[in-house]
Amino acid sequence: MSAVPPSATGIVTIDLRAIQENWRALAERVRPAECGAVVKADAYGLGAERVIPALAAAGCRSFFVATPQEAAQAMRLAAAPTIYVLDGLLPGAGDALIDAAAIPVLSDIGAVREWAALAARRDVRLPAALQLDSGLNRLGLSEADVMTLAADAELFAWLDLKLVMSHLACADDPDDAKNAAQLGAFRQLAARLLPAPLSLAASDGLMLGPDFHFDLVRPGYALYGGQAFKGGATPVRPVVRVEARVLQVRDVGDGETVGYSATFSAKGPRRIATIAAGYADGLFRHLSAGDRETGGSVSINGHLAPIAGRVSMDLITVDVTDVPGTPPQRGDLVCVIGDGLPIEAVGAAAGTIGYEVLTSLGRRFHRIYLDGDA
Repeated sequence: MSAVPPSATGIVTIDLRAIQENWRALAERVRPAECGAVVKADAYGLGAERVIPALAAAGCRSFFVATPQEAAQAMRLAAAPTIYVLDGLLPGAGDALIDAAAIPVLSDIGAVREWAALAARRDVRLPAALQLDSGLNRLGLSEADVMTLAADAELFAWLDLKLVMSHLACADDPDDAKNAAQLGAFRQLAARLLPAPLSLAASDGLMLGPDFHFDLVRPGYALYGGQAFKGGATPVRPVVRVEARVLQVRDVGDGETVGYSATFSAKGPRRIATIAAGYADGLFRHLSAGDRETGGSVSINGHLAPIAGRVSMDLITVDVTDVPGTPPQRGDLVCVIGDGLPIEAVGAAAGTIGYEVLTSLGRRFHRIYLDGDA
């Protein structure tokens, strides 16, 4: 903490060792399948520049990103990695993917043909992954597309097929019948293509059991401490802690209001702390209380103190009247993620999910990385 500048209004602490331990725990769970890592969106907002080298040091070799720009970054940060680009091939963007030594995940028959044509022009087989639509109806080759491609031997002659994959719609719920339906559809579609490694499961899917593991799993959210699976605890631990400074503590009388639009009205004398964090820092406006019965909270001395009034861009106001022990003072740090406030709880209080909590963390707070294994 001595390295935190006095001017820091908040602190984001990211435990790289925990990320490494989470990856190892998931890798052990799915063995003998390979365990990759999804590091798109700046490693879910936690900083790809630090997270990717930590995962590589832990033993991860296959990384999934969304864009060619993210692929180029990942290639620089890990030694001889395999990089898959989930957004695939945008028209005319093939050279950028080749320059990044990345493998596009091709989900559209036009993209497959464009990639094969580029390979033919260069007179070299190009690595590719194919995404099949097993029922998510988002990205993926349809059954008709698969049949068309399977019959085109000349096209496949230019593709070095590295992976055939799909994505589950309801993997967080082990009781959802769609999981088994997608598993069956994926097997049937993949069987019509040339033999290649197969991948179906991400963070929640790998918890559904060995039938879903195939050759490679692709956890993302779970690596960063996420617990979205409804069928039990994923074997990972929290990774991120977020704290913010108290700017002022004041007394508010009975009937006085707090914050924009006067949505919070004190029922009796209250003690209100103003905290240097707002929706510019990732604390969603929907954490506001006053418009509805309950909202978000912060943790002070291990006690949850409710947000009072609306979250604004830079500030939240918190009712600290009932916080036991030493009352918060100007300059103190309070916890907004951690200490009984996991990312899922913060997301639920805002009507969203932990994924969005992570990827929305602002860049104004000072970041501390707890180093992992070299």
